[in-house]
Amino acid sequence: MRAVILAVGRWRAGPERALYEDYARRLREAPELIEVEDKRKTDTATRVAREAELLRARIPAGAVTVALDGSGRMLSSEDLTARIQTWRESAVPAVAFIIGGADGLAREIVAKADLVLSLGPMTWPHMLVRTLLAEQIYRAEAILAGHPYHRAGPPPERG
Repeated sequence: MRAVILAVGRWRAGPERALYEDYARRLREAPELIEVEDKRKTDTATRVAREAELLRARIPAGAVTVALDGSGRMLSSEDLTARIQTWRESAVPAVAFIIGGADGLAREIVAKADLVLSLGPMTWPHMLVRTLLAEQIYRAEAILAGHPYHRAGPPPERG
């Protein structure tokens, strides 16, 4: 199963990108990072709707979709790992993590997502969210492999 990070905005060189690339290099298969951007000067509602169109067009066929949104569920690393393990075992071809721009994701993206995930009640810069996701994907891989990177215990029990 491949991981795809769909994100609004383009990377620039900087510490967030360097840290993302560090985690991506640690993975057996780095997440595919797909960036979309609409630079037209429009009002917020129009921009968010256009970003949604661009994001939807890039979701891989058959992918499980995970929308990053403050209204979502907060999962522990172990719980996210269990979900990833279930998707792998179900032969899901890809999981697409969808990150909105500065004004968030369109409600229809959130409503249609297979999972709406919150990284907590704090507001995070959308560029940093890519790095947080790469770290959690790496952590999930470490948990499933029994690697000591994740020191909170063994992989989650399957029932």
